Amino acid sequence: MKWITRERAKIDRLACPWLIRRFIDANAEILYVPENQVLDKAREFNAIPFDIPGVEYSHYQDRCTFDYFLEKHQLQQDAALQTLALIVRGADTDDHTLAAQSAGLWAISHGMAFNITNDQELLEKAMVVYDGLYTWAKHLQKQKHTTHPTEQLFLQAYHRFLEEKKESPQKVPTWALHLKEMIQDQIDTNLTLNLKEISEALAVHPAYVSRAFSKYFDNLSFGEYIRKLRIEKALALLHTSGCSLVEVAYLTGFSDQSHFTRVFKQQMGQSPSAYLKTLRKK
Repeated sequence: MKWITRERAKIDRLACPWLIRRFIDANAEILYVPENQVLDKAREFNAIPFDIPGVEYSHYQDRCTFDYFLEKHQLQQDAALQTLALIVRGADTDDHTLAAQSAGLWAISHGMAFNITNDQELLEKAMVVYDGLYTWAKHLQKQKHTTHPTEQLFLQAYHRFLEEKKESPQKVPTWALHLKEMIQDQIDTNLTLNLKEISEALAVHPAYVSRAFSKYFDNLSFGEYIRKLRIEKALALLHTSGCSLVEVAYLTGFSDQSHFTRVFKQQMGQSPSAYLKTLRKK
């Protein structure tokens, strides 16, 4: 069997090939190509595409592609693979609360991808990493590294601290703080906003950003939040600039005055021209 995905693999695109070769097809050929060539090359080489939008083997709900492979090929009964799936999902979606090992896998994978630019060479190294993780998950989870009583007391205190930290109010993650700054900068400079490009700049999967966005941005989707900021900027311009409605629409990033009017009315309950007349009367 041939399988094909995007180049420059990091988490899912290394974990899934490991799973394929160890549990589905030991002789599977894994192909890495530029993202915009995956589907064309899949047809050319009669390969199965994975971990790209719009194909069967990809992210779904809050799960990643590795989870889908387990379900599709009925591997859920392997408890070690289920443990490994949580680690992979946490690393691939930046939700390191899912498994204690997720942050370590993320760090190792990104460090390896930085050092090794050839995807096939990277995959061979990653096979060793995932073999080790699977062996740990299957045979060694209960084995302790530290046995000294003092160290055990320290670890117990540390674990209590972690539990208390979990119960404290959720802090805004660093990626969300950076994203807010990036969005504001692009609103101020009137640039086109693209969730995929922003996610790449943050090194966070766009599917996770899209799914988690509302949690940190006023319970609004990405599009709703952008429209809210643009209307806030439009209101400031209407109050202070003396610009025409056409100019305001352009300066706030709307495609035309009609689009600006429609969104403004949805959010403010009246058209911008009506709002401007009320403003002038005051």
